[in-house]
Amino acid sequence: MNQPTQNRESSDFFWPSYVDLMTSLFVVMLVLFVYSFKLFKDREGELKQANGELKAKAQELEQINKIKRSLQQLEGKYFKYDPANERHELLVPVQFRAGQDVIEERYKPALLQAGRTLRKVLKSIKTDQPVRYLVIVEGMAARYPQGDPRNAREEQLTYQLSYRRALSLLNFWKQNGLDFTQDKSIELVISGSGFYGTGRYAGRREGDNKRFLIQVIPKVGRMRSAQ
Repeated sequence: MNQPTQNRESSDFFWPSYVDLMTSLFVVMLVLFVYSFKLFKDREGELKQANGELKAKAQELEQINKIKRSLQQLEGKYFKYDPANERHELLVPVQFRAGQDVIEERYKPALLQAGRTLRKVLKSIKTDQPVRYLVIVEGMAARYPQGDPRNAREEQLTYQLSYRRALSLLNFWKQNGLDFTQDKSIELVISGSGFYGTGRYAGRREGDNKRFLIQVIPKVGRMRSAQ
């Protein structure tokens, strides 16, 4: 007589428990689905951002390569490109007196034309994005013969000397209407490498190190004005 009653009670207990279990599983699956969907959207956003950055970098690289090709216009009478060091050497054979930074009159006409050529080429380059040029004007100095004690004694002084030589060139250009510092697209850096620096002449050509190097580095992209 009690058997049907017990079966009915067991049935009444089972179904609510089953429903609770299925509800719990549904809630768990829903939470996992929402979490997975969020991760997917976050990942999708990251991929879109990464693709956008890669596209922007590719465009910048394309512009830089275009500028480098345009800078080949510098090559000729006044400039020579040094592919090993990726820079331009000023071909005007300026020879300073030992320990001096004064540019002799005989070199000035060619140096002025070289400056005009540099400005003309930089202004002629057309790009799809904003561009600025880091222009490095480097002065150099020649060492004394090997074994000469002045090489060690004057080593530090030659940094100042080669810097003053580069400054003399910039001042000469400025006095003749070539003030690169007034051009917002150009960031000018004056440097002196003294007895050192890459791409130096050696041996019998040591004296040719009394020269100028011009390095033009394009910087592509949107730029903010200094506050």
